Amino acid sequence: MKTYLKFGAIMAVIVGSLVWLAIGGVADTKTYYKTIPELQQMGKDAQDHKLRVGGDVKPGSIVKNGMETSFVLHQGATTLNVVYAGSDPLPDTFRDNAQALADGRLGSDGVFRANKIQAKCASKYEAKPNQKGVSHPAQMPDKISSVRY
Repeated sequence: MKTYLKFGAIMAVIVGSLVWLAIGGVADTKTYYKTIPELQQMGKDAQDHKLRVGGDVKPGSIVKNGMETSFVLHQGATTLNVVYAGSDPLPDTFRDNAQALADGRLGSDGVFRANKIQAKCASKYEAKPNQKGVSHPAQMPDKISSVRY
């Protein structure tokens, strides 16, 4: 009987530890997506959370200073100063007018400190108008007989 109690106690400690680690890990990696106006409406509460903020990179605002890159995100007339000091290089598509997502925390000075940046240049993925050799999707064949690489 004593052996079963010891085994049960050890199992309870192991399971309890795993549950505690899982809950703590989820809480640490949770990121809330906010627009710039929503972030500004949060006030000081925004400083307590890991956030993801999206917007367009304001033209002429990208400034590289050593390991840091600062820039301004905007949504309409609302802007947010961002400083990126992450270890990953910035994406190739990160440039003026690109859509960008910044992951990080809002500082007490109102500057968003990002540790991860994702960028998409919308014009890169759009088809050029009246481009020769490119068919409209409605004119594409239903099946492709062979593909060569």
